[in-house]
Amino acid sequence: MKLSRGVLGLMAAPLILAMLAWPHGARSAQPRDGSAFNLSPVVQNPAGPIPQSDGQAQTQRQQPPPPPQAAGGPPSQATAGKGPQFNISVESSLVKVDVVVTDQDGNIITGLTKDNFRVTEDSTPQQVTNFAPTDAPITIVMLMEFSRNGWVSQQGIQWSYPFLNELKPQDWTALITYDLNTHIEVDFTQDKDEIENGLRRQMIPSFAEAVMFDSLIETLDRLQDVQGKKSILLIGSGYDTFSKHTLDQTYKRVKQSDVTIFCVGMSEDQEERNEMRGQSGESRIGYYQTKNELNTFAQMTGGYAWFPRFAGEMPSIFHSVAQFLRNQYSLGFIPSGDTNDGKYHKIKVQVVDKDGQPLMIANKKGKKQKAVIYARQGYQARSGTVGD
Repeated sequence: MKLSRGVLGLMAAPLILAMLAWPHGARSAQPRDGSAFNLSPVVQNPAGPIPQSDGQAQTQRQQPPPPPQAAGGPPSQATAGKGPQFNISVESSLVKVDVVVTDQDGNIITGLTKDNFRVTEDSTPQQVTNFAPTDAPITIVMLMEFSRNGWVSQQGIQWSYPFLNELKPQDWTALITYDLNTHIEVDFTQDKDEIENGLRRQMIPSFAEAVMFDSLIETLDRLQDVQGKKSILLIGSGYDTFSKHTLDQTYKRVKQSDVTIFCVGMSEDQEERNEMRGQSGESRIGYYQTKNELNTFAQMTGGYAWFPRFAGEMPSIFHSVAQFLRNQYSLGFIPSGDTNDGKYHKIKVQVVDKDGQPLMIANKKGKKQKAVIYARQGYQARSGTVGD
């Protein structure tokens, strides 16, 4: 039986309407414009929405001005006064660095004082002038790979929900995903339901490529002017397949930032399965390289990297991330050398006992072991040029 064109048109109309109304699933290759890059929620982060990178400046100028902040929203930086500045930064000549101290089993050590810390810059001892345990709200970006890279990306999304249980009402969280491009899914919010909804919208990956280097650099750029204790939780395979930036350029940008990076590599189980199937040694070497990259991002910034195999490991990992951020010591010192040379200066933090000896912590068996220190490895002087 043949159908007339009119009948076919009537049958096709509901389908077209349904496609137009279908929620975001598969995504275009280009970053979403409009609301995605001109975010202005009613309740905003006191530091403002995620700043835009230079590449999106033209798109930003084409958008109408955001509506004024609602009266019930949080006070701005100008009205609320300066919040605590806890990440490594250079303001005048004061350098600040966050430090976490644990035992060899990863248990966080609290109750330390300024006298327990020694700081050197480029091997020269520095006097710690500022000291305080930090308990400021967390400002964190969940930076997640969502590409057709096997089943790793979908698994990363599904395994990430327990992190929401670690968030407190005063914490600020944003969700950014990447495939061939970087996508701001949810701007900074204190409503973790918004983050959960953003995760649920990740249904069908559009591309097999993953631009981890580009996305990390873009996220660091957006966070550059955000004040307070800020961090990135990078969840993905660890592979980069299509970035414009190189690994060395990414390392350089990470060194220049004041953001703590935590990494969760999601490829461990898949690589173990591939090895059991007799995967080539060359492919295994590639995976070891990705693990080293994620570990380096974390070590350079005072964070940590995990490589779980099972979903049951994730709650403990996310709890560790929150505990790291909520139990940092904030140290400050005025460098004894030239602070305006624009160079990268190495920092080393040591923890000592009352006699000035390395702090030893007894484990469960009573054996004393050196404390473990997590801190940024250096800072960029003020007049340094940030670039590739």
